[in-house]
Amino acid sequence: MLVTNLDIALKTAMTIEGAMGVALVDYHSGMALGTMGNSGLDLNIAAAGNTEVVRSKLRTLEMLDLHHETIEDILITLTGQYHLIRPLTNKGSEGHFLYLALDRNRANLALARLKLRQIEDSLTL
Repeated sequence: MLVTNLDIALKTAMTIEGAMGVALVDYHSGMALGTMGNSGLDLNIAAAGNTEVVRSKLRTLEMLDLHHETIEDILITLTGQYHLIRPLTNKGSEGHFLYLALDRNRANLALARLKLRQIEDSLTL
């Protein structure tokens, strides 16, 4: 079995305390290129829905003429979960984002953001 850089990135993300599911998403198509998780969360639906969130924020930045700004991450806070979206900015990975769903009672949000940033730095597409 061939283990890719993406497989390693997804497995690493799932080691983050409280991780419920993770996906690498192409926000041009809305398709998940890879998913991992066991929480019953449909990561393909989450990928498509969060694609709209990313697209909307990018349009808003453009309308505000904030071309020099980039999105580090987008946090959606639910009563029992955190949903963290991190658009990738490394060369070759533009147009993609990492999506991580966390159990709010078990997760350390600051640590999860740091680890997602580290995963982005190690991920090559």
